[in-house]
Amino acid sequence: MSESKTMKSTYELVDAELQNKEVMRSIVRSGRRHPPGLDNPKISVVIPVYNEKNTIEEILRRVLDATVRREVIIVDDFSTDGTRQMLENMMACKAQGNLEIPATDGGLPIQINDLRIFFQEKNCGKGAALRRGFAEVTGDVVIVQDADLEYDPLDYPKLLEPLMDGRADVVFGSRFLSGPQRVHYFWHYVGNRFLTLLSDIFTNLNLTDMETCYKVFRSEVLQGITLRSQRFGFEPEITAKVAKGKWRVYEVPISYAGRSYEEGKKITWKDGFQALWCIVRYWAAD
Repeated sequence: MSESKTMKSTYELVDAELQNKEVMRSIVRSGRRHPPGLDNPKISVVIPVYNEKNTIEEILRRVLDATVRREVIIVDDFSTDGTRQMLENMMACKAQGNLEIPATDGGLPIQINDLRIFFQEKNCGKGAALRRGFAEVTGDVVIVQDADLEYDPLDYPKLLEPLMDGRADVVFGSRFLSGPQRVHYFWHYVGNRFLTLLSDIFTNLNLTDMETCYKVFRSEVLQGITLRSQRFGFEPEITAKVAKGKWRVYEVPISYAGRSYEEGKKITWKDGFQALWCIVRYWAAD
């Protein structure tokens, strides 16, 4: 190798080292560490369940089909419609060494080897069920999944992409960014947009859908957050605390098949007022 080429190579190495040191100094000054992308992460899907006997088997099939290296954590919030018994049966079959269980809805058998099922001793609400589920997570990435088929696990690749390539720490799936969705209640739409606007004012984020179920986190994000909400106040609470932690947040469009109250929808106007209170409360204090 010629002397000029050797000198050039040396200069390039020194320059790269100086750039790396400057990046590290910048990270230290900012107080934040932006971790690299994720290579083949373990996905933890946390599913809070309350009275979903008509959909629980189908949502499990969809979740299991959508993820490869995963664990599925189900927290039954003291269901009274037979859901609890279905989950107890799955857990008993798994304890006997079975890998799958016949479905009761006429569909394909349910793969149960990656299921971890927990039971609340009383009905405490979605927020409490998610707290319990988060405490059991062993994966690198955590996805919140409702059990009612409104949100489609086929959207997982879009939700995971910003975390996989290192751009984001938290990803929200937005129902209002041009994804296909069932046309439904106008006033629910207005309420969601209003609550999101108010949340954005207090958090200084520019989300379009704060109330979405689909929230995806690097596991270390949740490890640094103490959650207190029992019911649907989880959504504004986690949003406020993610903003306070200055985590990098992305939004991606998702599909949405909202159901009617006759089909089992549970959130009401009372939960909307509770969300208002939570937006202010968790902006002002932990």
